[in-house]
Amino acid sequence: MPHYYVNKNEQDNGDHEVHTDGCPHPPDPWNRHDLGYHDNCQAAVRAAKKIYPQSNGCYYCCNECHTT
Repeated sequence: MPHYYVNKNEQDNGDHEVHTDGCPHPPDPWNRHDLGYHDNCQAAVRAAKKIYPQSNGCYYCCNECHTT
């Protein structure tokens, strides 16, 4: 089961990106909000949206959940 975290800093479009461990383009460690372990990126994005309503999967590590 993958471990996920969301970037505390929003992107230019307002999204907070959800990442997995091992992402090739992670945010700095101090800019991560831990989401814990989830079965898939959809569950992780749902968890992130409870903190940051405008959340989205990272293009590189959660492409399946990347929508914008």
